[in-house]
Amino acid sequence: MKMKSLLNNLIAVLSLALVITSCGKSSGKSGAISGDGQLHGVSLGSKYVMPKPPGMVYVPSGTFHMGPSDEDVSYAFTARNKQVSINGFWMDATEITNDEYRQFVNYVRDSIAATILNYKKQAADGSSPIDWNKARLIKWNDPKILEQLSAMIVTPDNRINGRKELDAQKIVYHSEIFDYKEGARRENATKPRSNFIVKKDTQIYPDTLVWIRDFTYSYNEPMAKKYYSHPAYGSYPVVGINWKQATAFCEWRTQFLNSYLESHKRMTESDFRLPTEAEWEYAARGGRSQVPFPWGGPYLRNKKGCLLANFKPGRGNYPEDGGFYTVRADAYWPNDFGLYNMAGNVAEWTSSLYYEGAYNFQHDMNPDIRWNAKDNDPPRMKRKVVRGGSWKDVGFFLQNSARNYEYQDTTKSYIGFRCVVDLPPMASKK
Repeated sequence: MKMKSLLNNLIAVLSLALVITSCGKSSGKSGAISGDGQLHGVSLGSKYVMPKPPGMVYVPSGTFHMGPSDEDVSYAFTARNKQVSINGFWMDATEITNDEYRQFVNYVRDSIAATILNYKKQAADGSSPIDWNKARLIKWNDPKILEQLSAMIVTPDNRINGRKELDAQKIVYHSEIFDYKEGARRENATKPRSNFIVKKDTQIYPDTLVWIRDFTYSYNEPMAKKYYSHPAYGSYPVVGINWKQATAFCEWRTQFLNSYLESHKRMTESDFRLPTEAEWEYAARGGRSQVPFPWGGPYLRNKKGCLLANFKPGRGNYPEDGGFYTVRADAYWPNDFGLYNMAGNVAEWTSSLYYEGAYNFQHDMNPDIRWNAKDNDPPRMKRKVVRGGSWKDVGFFLQNSARNYEYQDTTKSYIGFRCVVDLPPMASKK
């Protein structure tokens, strides 16, 4: 009887082994157990193919001399010349425009409205994602809808002529990201993952009053009223965006793309982010290691006398370069990497903390210094590197190596941003 039981158990084990083996064989390289008992690897899916990200250009890996190409005229020594190597990445060919940023704002607006209206659907995992088929059809000019969305509308005492307008302070983006820098510390190796998940809410509507605030005794009200809201400026770089809002845009752009890829059962991609200071300078140089400007140099005009960027020529001849304030994000010739306005138009946020002596201790491979400043941190820890110079700056600030900073919660009429994304090597061959 015991012998018969052992025989039955052996048959059961062999049958299970056959089932597992046949499953592994039928699934090819994606199976954990190979049919021939040999190492074949486990593929995560079909052959990886990532098309060129729309509006972005590839900046190939390379080495360059980071820092002044000429004498440090201020003798500040905040940017000592140093040879560094940068890994390849994709970068927006232009600064983020009003139209592009408006897509972000409208997405957040509609998602908040859909939540209030309970436009949701039940998912298989028990969650309740927004039903975007309904959310896209929200009629913002319908009095009945506005009545239901009263929480998003300005209160009666804040209305002009009784108009029910959207309350910009209610457009808040919620993000959740993993802090790899903190999670990678040795002392944090055994701590739970929840300790390094950063959850935050960010008001994302642009500060349109920067056009008035930035310039004392100067008439700029028309720009405050129309620059973000008028279609004529749709292809102009968005301004009035602080560093936190620019970072939130990158996080939304990542989530927006990956949600689409997951819905089509495709592999998710790397995060969109702000470029590091070193990446920005390397990209601005366009492969020309020791030149002062993105177009080479050493002059701000070409041989015909035409200005090569949007800045403050001479002693203040603002319209001489073709733009009184900003110009289209794709104006002027791109540099050798295909990037527009890496000098002038608007200065650009980077992800890097501004520290005067940073070049002295940063690594020579993808150098970077970051600090996720909290609200109670001292002001000097909230300084972020700003690069490129702007429409209101003199030519000195257009140099590839010129460093400046602004506080991360500050908005300006002359600071915008662009995104970068890291893609696997196969994508970079395209």
